[in-house]
Amino acid sequence: MFGLEKRDTTLLLIVVVLTLFAPFILNPFPTNSGLAQFNAGYPDLMQRFVIFGIFAIGFNILFGLTGYLSFGHAAFLGVGSYSAVWMFKLLSMNVIPAIVLSVVIAGLFALVIGYVSLRRSGIYFSILTLAFAQMSFSLAYSVLTPITNGETGLQLTLNDPRILGSAATADGSIPVTNLFGLEMRSTYNLAVGPWDFQFSAGYYLCALVLIAAFYVAIRIFRSPFGMMLRAVKSNQQRMNYTGLNSKPYTLAAFVISGMYAGLAGGLLASMDPLAGAERMQWTASGEVVLMTILGGAGTLIGPVLGAGFIKYFENIFSKINDNVLHGWFSFLPDGLEDFVVFILHPFIGKGWHLTLGILFMLVVIYLPGGLVEGGQRVGKLFGRGKTGDAPQNKTNPAE
Repeated sequence: MFGLEKRDTTLLLIVVVLTLFAPFILNPFPTNSGLAQFNAGYPDLMQRFVIFGIFAIGFNILFGLTGYLSFGHAAFLGVGSYSAVWMFKLLSMNVIPAIVLSVVIAGLFALVIGYVSLRRSGIYFSILTLAFAQMSFSLAYSVLTPITNGETGLQLTLNDPRILGSAATADGSIPVTNLFGLEMRSTYNLAVGPWDFQFSAGYYLCALVLIAAFYVAIRIFRSPFGMMLRAVKSNQQRMNYTGLNSKPYTLAAFVISGMYAGLAGGLLASMDPLAGAERMQWTASGEVVLMTILGGAGTLIGPVLGAGFIKYFENIFSKINDNVLHGWFSFLPDGLEDFVVFILHPFIGKGWHLTLGILFMLVVIYLPGGLVEGGQRVGKLFGRGKTGDAPQNKTNPAE
């Protein structure tokens, strides 16, 4: 089905179901319940889930297949965002041209950086990509202020010379991004009992792009090109000894990965037409590395799971404060309640990074394959339980 093997088709269908039904899956608790703060089914957060999932999928094509660890992928994310906002300012508020330009410009930028960086491998390659990313950040922050608007960030104004659209709406406000007239911010609310589900046009555009990006990643992983990239990761020196030049393959993987990052940046700007230099910082590059490793580097669905996990912590877990903890443990005696809140305080709110760091260390130590390996272990455990009582009719060969 879709030109894929049965296992890959199943994986693709799982991603389709998870993305299309995310407003239901991410809102398990009633709106008025005390646990409603753990719901993540609102448009802004769901959009970040899928956009950074695309970012991580693209990074995984480079790191997961070739083993080349880039610390500068946020540069392509930022370039994609700037390209999209400029398209909104100069051409129209339709998101399609902006997304296409983001992918093209990020791809060209990746071609230049990759051509230079891939002359080295290992830690030297990582340092080169980090250096390029920091140079890009510095240029966007200060030197290229006429193009990037510096620390303020590039955004839409009422003076934009938009060719295929008006600079302002009838009421004098700035036009919003749209897909052939369908506004990205338009949202439909569905109330079912105590639950409130939100369906956003912008989210479903991002979800469809994620599904397409995931499908392309599967085809790359299963193609002869993907096999060559795995050979590079396995033993590039031995591959070169056979007479095969690995440079074109690694450069192609780098460019494709950069185009994925540019696509993610274009989608970020399409949902919120603002581009700032902070998207190109080394911390953003490190974040996508964490997403990929946490989910499972070299796996197909792992980076998507890792992106969702980290963004959930960043946006949901970080909102838990002392008042929420006091509400949870109000049934305890006052002294014990204060003591429990005191113990948990460093791990919530602004300290959510500490909790995420501990979880990341546990995953790296006990689940080197990431969350995907954890899921596989659970699946094997339940599978073993089902077949544990079956008679053992297997005949062992003689030694």
